[in-house]
This record gives sequence, structure tokens and C-alpha cells, in this order.
Amino acid sequence: MLKTFFYCLIFSLFFSVSAQNGSTSIYSDYFDPQELLRNIQNLSSDAFQGRRTGTKGGLKAKNYIVDVFSKIQIKPLKKDNYEQIFFFRHNGKDYKGTNILGLIEGTSFKSKYIVISAHYDHEGIKQGQIYNGADDNASGTSALLIMAQYFKDHPLKHSIILAAFDGEELDIQGSTYFVDHPIVNENNIVLNVNMDMISRSMNNELFVVGTMQNEQLRQSIVGYHFNNEIKLTPGHDGYDGEENWIYSSDQEPFYAKGIPFLYFGVADHEDYHQPTDDFVNIQPEFYTQAVNTIIKVIRKVDNISFKSRL
Repeated sequence: MLKTFFYCLIFSLFFSVSAQNGSTSIYSDYFDPQELLRNIQNLSSDAFQGRRTGTKGGLKAKNYIVDVFSKIQIKPLKKDNYEQIFFFRHNGKDYKGTNILGLIEGTSFKSKYIVISAHYDHEGIKQGQIYNGADDNASGTSALLIMAQYFKDHPLKHSIILAAFDGEELDIQGSTYFVDHPIVNENNIVLNVNMDMISRSMNNELFVVGTMQNEQLRQSIVGYHFNNEIKLTPGHDGYDGEENWIYSSDQEPFYAKGIPFLYFGVADHEDYHQPTDDFVNIQPEFYTQAVNTIIKVIRKVDNISFKSRL
């Protein structure tokens, strides 16, 4: 309770000082930064108990996302509800996971889909310590919720599937189930945009992975300037001796199916998979501009006429 109060105080003071000073250091072209930060603060609070798949905290996170989708009137991808339930076994234990899937219809290519994704699960409680996973991956999930509102109000040419995946920390289960049990025709999924750890960077640098795997994406992104506030760096595609991030998150099952992808993330930091990955350690300015940048990239690649995978 004390830690939660402290985070709330930091959050309030940050915006109070900014307002009093007339500061414009934290802004967005597309959304309310305070709403973005409220989401990440909530999802990474102790109340969600680390959001581990199959726990009360994971269920609470699922309900939070469903409530936001419902409130802003996002259509479910399935006819009846937002949930895609799946079962799996990991390290000798049985789990029930739930993907949360929304739909925003496109203006021109309604039967062609861009999947915007983020995993909402994390490590839960270990030895009495809560692993809140603010950067990993309340940051991506909160960005997904903000984008749900933005793209509902400003739809793309392509239809959007909003996918909050479960079970990523347990060997990328939710996204694997999604691509193996597609609700729409798999061949009509033209792109996956995945976000996993996007709220802090020592070098003010956001990486985008996937441009080396697709010529159309490379031509649209590499060399194009998206944001003055942060550096968007293509890389970690497994070339030139770089660490390969293709298999590190929920973009991997899409890549395995031959679906183009863009993965946005930052380099690992000292709080990665530690109980110190808390809201107080994110960088609000960087995070806001990272989400700004990703929206700009999505808007740009929406203009691509993706080649058929048939």
C-alpha cells in the first residue's frame, strides 16, 4: 500500500510541476499522455500481483483490458466476446490462458489485417516479491489500449486486430495459439506490429526489428525520420553479428508463418525480470514519444500494398 501511494505521488507531482512550469517536454500528437501513464501505472501496481497467467492478478489484468475495450466500444474479433481461451502445459504445470482480441475495420482493405499486439502477462509473485513488470510489458499493453482509442477515431486503410496476448513469459504461448488457430484467414494477415518493453532507454533509443526481413517495410522505415525526441533504430534482425531479437517475443510465431512483422522494444536494463521493474522507473517522456513514433510508423506502413503470401 505504501509503495502504491508513493507511485501515485510521483505521478501527480510530475504533471503538477510540468503544468506549473508550462513544460511541453511530455506531449503527444495523437493521445493524452496522462491516460497512457495511468494505464501503465495501474497495470504495474501491486494490485495486479505481477499478472502471471492463470492467477488472480492475470485475471484482473484481463478484465482491465476488456473493460477498456468495452468502454471505448471496440468490436470483439470473435462474434460473442473478446476472449480467445487456450490451454497449455509448461514445465509440468497446466495453464489456462486468455488472449483478448478486438477489431477496428479498415476504410479500404477490410479483409486485410494488421495485428497490433502486446503481451499483458508477467512473472507474478516469486518468494514473496511482486514482479510488477512495468516495462515488461505493462508498457506495451498500455500503448495498445491508447492505440485502440486512436485508431478507432482515425481508422487505417487496413483493418486492425488489437491483440493482448497471454502466456508470453511461458514460452510465447498466446501468440502461438493465435496464429495456429486463426479467427480470420491467416493469409489475410499482412503484418504484425508487436510492442514489448518500450518505456525506458538509457540512450533514448527505440529499436525496430523486422525491416531486414521485408523489402517493403525496409523501404518505408529505414532512413525515414519519424521523431525528433528519440532515435528509432532498425536492427537486431540477426544480421552483422547483432543479437537476434526475432525470437524474443510475440512476433516470432508470425515470422514462423511467413507474416511480415515489426517488433518495437528497448535493450534489456538492470530491472529486466526483476521485482524492481516498477512504474517509478519508467521514463515518461521517452515512453510517450516511443508510442508516438510507433503510431507514426503504423500510419506510414498502412500505405503499403503488401504482397500476397498465397
